[in-house]
Amino acid sequence: MLTVLFNWVYIFLTAFCLGQGFAYTVEKRFNYQIKKTDSILAAGLIIATVYSQIFSIFYKVELLVNVIMLIVCILIMTVLRKRIGQMIMTGLKKCNILRIVAILVLIVLWSYFTSRGYMAYDSDLYHGQSIRWIEEYGVVKGLGNLHIRFAYNSSVFALSALYSMKFLIGQSLHTINGFFALVLSITVLDIADTWKRKKLLLSDYARAAAVYYLTVICDEVISPSSDYAAMCMIFFIIIKWLGLLESEEEHDTEIPYALLCVCGVYALTIKLTAGLILILVIKPVIILIRKKRFKEMALYLAMGIITVIPWLVRTVIISGWLLYPFPQLDLFSVDWKISAQKAATDAAEIKVWGRGLYDAALVDIPITKWFPNWFSTMLSSFGKLLIIADIAGIGIIVIILVFTIIKKKWQRFDYLLVLTAILFSYLYWQFSAPLLRYGYAYVLLLAVLPLGGLIIGLKKDKIVYFLALLYGGYKLCMIIFYIYEVGLLPNYLWQNDYGTYDVQAYEIEGETFYYPIYGDRVGYDYFPSAPGKVELEFRGDGIKDGFRSLY
Repeated sequence: MLTVLFNWVYIFLTAFCLGQGFAYTVEKRFNYQIKKTDSILAAGLIIATVYSQIFSIFYKVELLVNVIMLIVCILIMTVLRKRIGQMIMTGLKKCNILRIVAILVLIVLWSYFTSRGYMAYDSDLYHGQSIRWIEEYGVVKGLGNLHIRFAYNSSVFALSALYSMKFLIGQSLHTINGFFALVLSITVLDIADTWKRKKLLLSDYARAAAVYYLTVICDEVISPSSDYAAMCMIFFIIIKWLGLLESEEEHDTEIPYALLCVCGVYALTIKLTAGLILILVIKPVIILIRKKRFKEMALYLAMGIITVIPWLVRTVIISGWLLYPFPQLDLFSVDWKISAQKAATDAAEIKVWGRGLYDAALVDIPITKWFPNWFSTMLSSFGKLLIIADIAGIGIIVIILVFTIIKKKWQRFDYLLVLTAILFSYLYWQFSAPLLRYGYAYVLLLAVLPLGGLIIGLKKDKIVYFLALLYGGYKLCMIIFYIYEVGLLPNYLWQNDYGTYDVQAYEIEGETFYYPIYGDRVGYDYFPSAPGKVELEFRGDGIKDGFRSLY
């Protein structure tokens, strides 16, 4: 737990400095001030992720990459010391004692959860090994031929490698998801303003959905899975977007919306299926075209390209495909390329696994055939209620859309755009690989936002307050019970490490590799490893030159 806090201090300071540098650039170029600390931290994390990915293309992500980043952060701190000092003082003056106490409690809680808990199955299957590859080698050509899941190139693995601190403490920490959860928790603290306003806003419903999600993952954030970071980022974008729509002074400027769209590009690099959130880009594009600000449009586009290019390059190097596993987009002829048949089979297996079918041959059966079994066997009772609420939410959105067109209430367009982005994200999730953890944000937001809009229109806020208090009390009791149950585990100094497994060693051209004797998980320690003994060859003299499949 103490190592988690130590790690977070470092993450906070570096992300805050990088974010401040970005905020200063935005203010000078666009005359727009990024005021909130959570937004600055989000910007800093995006920059750190892009930086670590670029560095990994040329070298391993370990001590040197951190030294360079620290030098940059010190320079930023030196140049912007007055600005940073003023922001901190202003923030402290505006922040009441209750909010400060709440933030401190959240830091303790999330450091507690990040130090112990449930390690997702896939983390010992390939997440830990993926991060170690970045720590040891950066990026290696054809790595997906060693284990096909290494081709699932999430940018958050590079960020985890950047902040793992293995070179300093001898253990590869995996605290990034906990930090994302902490930042999102601070973002949703604004829900307390409902008591001052005496009314609920649509953004409050998004915050409430985020609160529920955070309670779901609190015992899992120790895992470096990409799902949690992606869902936290989706919640962050939607909450901030709705908050902007509800703010009169920033409603008609494209700047914050365009910056949030860059966050959407970042979410895509964490998990490809998050990409449909970029439907939101329609709003800033319309504003920019209407104002004929094409130069600014080019700048925002450049930000998005800079964010996505390192991730695309890494994907090509690892798998030979621009987007993996999408063999339809075949652009490169390289000798380390994963075969199109393997990529297609892998894509099919992801889908059928999410549908509860477990047979890739069933990937093309219609939804009417697999949905009933999926609904009855793959969902908890509450999950079933959420899906029913989602179906109702789709109906509400259609009604709102029809009413908007008939009555020509074009002022509803902005909110409809948000609902549309969530709707299409949900539909893509539902029709592809509908495992709940892959799309929790879409499932919750589609269930909550249309209903929230309806409640706001009917002015039934008091009922919602009452239900929220009851639910909040229940969840608080469950969290206290959880802490009591696992509190005796010896994790108050160190973070609980990856799992350990019995492995068998073998050689490929003189280099030692490992695979598990039982099952398919290998953890982090035995490196390099894969779920089974593989037949491949080096492209050159050793591991650094990459791998080619023999078949």
